[in-house]
Amino acid sequence: MADHSPRTTPESSLAVSDAMPPTGGRQIGRREFLVSTGLGLAGGAGYTLLRHSEEGFLRADVLIAKADSYDIDLVRVVRDGLTELGLGRAWVKGKSVLLKPNLVEPSREATSINTHPALVRAVADVFRGWDAREVFVAEGQGHCRDSDYVLDQSLLGPILEEDGIEYVDLNHDEVFAAPNRMGRTRLGHLWLPRALRRADVIVSLPKMKTHHWAGVTLSMKNLFGVLPGICYGWPKNVLHLEGIPASILDINATVRPHLAIVDGIIGMEGDGPIMGTPRHAGVLVMGTNLPAVDATTARLMGIDPWRIPYLAGASGRLGPVAERHVAQRGEPLGGLVQPFAMVDSPTYRDLRGSYPSSRDRRA
Repeated sequence: MADHSPRTTPESSLAVSDAMPPTGGRQIGRREFLVSTGLGLAGGAGYTLLRHSEEGFLRADVLIAKADSYDIDLVRVVRDGLTELGLGRAWVKGKSVLLKPNLVEPSREATSINTHPALVRAVADVFRGWDAREVFVAEGQGHCRDSDYVLDQSLLGPILEEDGIEYVDLNHDEVFAAPNRMGRTRLGHLWLPRALRRADVIVSLPKMKTHHWAGVTLSMKNLFGVLPGICYGWPKNVLHLEGIPASILDINATVRPHLAIVDGIIGMEGDGPIMGTPRHAGVLVMGTNLPAVDATTARLMGIDPWRIPYLAGASGRLGPVAERHVAQRGEPLGGLVQPFAMVDSPTYRDLRGSYPSSRDRRA
């Protein structure tokens, strides 16, 4: 399959193409949430972001925090967890922080689909309290082009409006071309929204869910939503044709997000990421290395991470997957494992694993 993205060769690793796809930067209707126009792109912030440290790709810390409901003091849980990981005021002070929730399918009736707005608010409050220069929320949802509707149905819109938090529609942001840093797909470069260059810190805030094609959808799969629909279609058709596991690896290698906090308070099992059943897990999982966070979360779901193609492909390249290479902090993993139901097919039966997995036991 050929590269379907706009045909422009970037002049440098983060050059903005002269042949821009049509975006027509606009403001979002009645809430007047500003859509990014690429402000703050001067200087090297974007290059630094994509050159995120390669240290720790073989070992990483992951923290599991208990959180029984969305009504508890989530600000305290998040702040304490990040502090335990060695992250604090100095890490974000004066920086621009992008929060990327999962808003794949808006529905007031099915709150287990999307990242809960209470968690988004809590994470924003923590970073604001640590003197971040700005905190904004950004998403390029895959199934609905109307961001007003998505914000309304996901219940996130009123929270952002009340707290004065900007929302950036990544599907319609201006874009720049970045070299594909892993090359698992045939896409020579990735078109990325300029909001990524504006941000100093990118935080993936996914929902803890099974996925009927990828096995699980966690912090790495959540990065599908940073690629703009104006370049890749709805729901990111080009990426699906190139292969979901390969696309996940290329996106994460190129964007290099800085932190993940998985919303596992109420997740989804069965026919996820949209048609499944809510499942209370009562946890948040966080860490600065996304493969390690997702491997740990998969284990919490009773799923062997080595059987998830994109996690196996990330091992030793983007981060650690083997349990012996992940320093567990917070709650012990073993006592919180809850096997999530999978779609009943031979493919998904193969994903179910014991704890610890057979490969980890052999190691």
